Amino acid sequence: MKSPLIKTHLQLSPDYIALPASFPILVSQTEGVSPTFQRLHWHSAFEINYIVKGSGHVLINGTRHDFHQGDIVLINSNDLHRAFENEGLVMQIIMFDGGYFATEQRYDTDLLQPFRELGQRFDHVLPGSHPMVPGFGEMLLDLEREYKTKEPHYEAIVRSQFIRLFAYINRYFAKKGGAAALRTRGVEPIRQSLRAIEADIAYSWTLGKLAEMAHLSPSRYSALFVQTVGTSPMDYLIQLRLSKAVSLIETTDSKIIQIAADCGFRNLSNFNRLFKLHIGKLPSELRQSEKQ
Repeated sequence: MKSPLIKTHLQLSPDYIALPASFPILVSQTEGVSPTFQRLHWHSAFEINYIVKGSGHVLINGTRHDFHQGDIVLINSNDLHRAFENEGLVMQIIMFDGGYFATEQRYDTDLLQPFRELGQRFDHVLPGSHPMVPGFGEMLLDLEREYKTKEPHYEAIVRSQFIRLFAYINRYFAKKGGAAALRTRGVEPIRQSLRAIEADIAYSWTLGKLAEMAHLSPSRYSALFVQTVGTSPMDYLIQLRLSKAVSLIETTDSKIIQIAADCGFRNLSNFNRLFKLHIGKLPSELRQSEKQ
């Protein structure tokens, strides 16, 4: 049986989302997220999350946004984000290329403003308690049905549901009387240090080294990291190392002691202890289960 651990890319560059060129939209549903191993990431695609069941929260550019069943979460391209589950989370995830709606923007230049001005004129979370949002959820579920069944002219129906959704969000959710400033201050130093960590997770990183790279004091860097990522720098590093270790155990025949070293663990007993604590079984047990 495969481990439920979410696999991660090991370089913190923008995630490549393979959107089909002719119809650059992806629609899927997920059951739960792993709060320990859900990595901070970003991508050029726009993202919509419809919370079908359950609850949780998402960190977006260092700000926490709680969500519950019926809510809709909007994520702009290049937003740093990371999701966490409370319980029973079922989430519809929609990715799309904004350029696909270029024609419509000739006639309605504000069509994608709900994404372009997130955190300013628009909130990231549209609450299910708002009288319009249940209807939005029905649109998104219909969009998903059309996307999956692919009956004749489904592309036109999917496109029309997107346009209706964007228009209604503009109509009913734009804030009046000015914009709140985006809380992105300090995100870039964290982004740069995350790139460094994930490019060489075996390196003997310390809080002092990471803070120095970001030109911040260790206490300030740690506080900013927790705000942005949702966990401490060292805990996040352990998560990445264990994630890579799981991948190597599942996909290679390398010895466990070599995998531990390749992932930055200098002590095998410490590696085994942390692996058991976070993954729920020893590395040798995971390898044995992969062979069954």
